This record gives sequence, structure tokens and C-alpha cells, in this order.
Amino acid sequence: MKDALSWEHQPPRLILRGDLDRETLLPLWNQRQALMNQVNTVDLAGLARVDSAGLAMLVHLLGEAEQEGVTLALTGITDRLSTLIALYNLQGIIPVN
Repeated sequence: MKDALSWEHQPPRLILRGDLDRETLLPLWNQRQALMNQVNTVDLAGLARVDSAGLAMLVHLLGEAEQEGVTLALTGITDRLSTLIALYNLQGIIPVN
């Protein structure tokens, strides 16, 4: 069974938990502008699964933050997400340590 996506908004952090995929990301997408207010770090360590739609959303959040003049950091990148980032050749957009 899929883990529903949940989050905690604790400025300057947004903490994501569960699955970030095409079936679960819509509520986060709809609330992203309010949730990203005063956030400079998105903690991904609690994500069990991220698919290509979830990865696209993360790239979009980075782009929106950049347009607002905010440097957004993604922390807690799992090995699986790191592999997905490499498969899409996004290391220049999402640095993986």
C-alpha cells in the first residue's frame, strides 16, 4: 500500500514524509505557494518513494524559489532518489552529496 504524502511546515524547513508521486503530490502542489513561504530547506529524508512526477515537482520548487531570489536546499536525499536524479542527469540542478 502506498504511503500518503504528508508534510510539516516548520519555517525555515518543510519536512516531507511518505510517497511523493503522481498519485499523492496534488495536495502539496495546490498548497505549495503558502507552504514555501519562509522555507529555504526541504527535508526529503522521510520520503519512502519518489517517482518522476515527484522529481519534477522538486525541480519546479527549486525553480520557483530561484525566481523569488531564495536558495532552496534539498536535504535527506536517499540513495534511490539520488539514482533517479542521476538517471535524469539533474545533478547540476539538484546537487547530491
